[in-house]
Amino acid sequence: MENHQDIVSFIWDIADLLRDTYKRNEYQKVILPFTVLKRFDCVLEHSKDDVLRKYNEYKDKIEKS
Repeated sequence: MENHQDIVSFIWDIADLLRDTYKRNEYQKVILPFTVLKRFDCVLEHSKDDVLRKYNEYKDKIEKS
């Protein structure tokens, strides 16, 4: 995506896809969680490999509820 208008078009295309599945008042149930997840992914990108390595190290040692 090269410019602002391309990004806007991309976002509206996604909204059009959601319209078939979700009612307008249900968008926040999908958009907000994915926005938060994407933000976490971007902020933590530099440490993702370390986090995954630690997760794999401890995953069998953690008690599951």
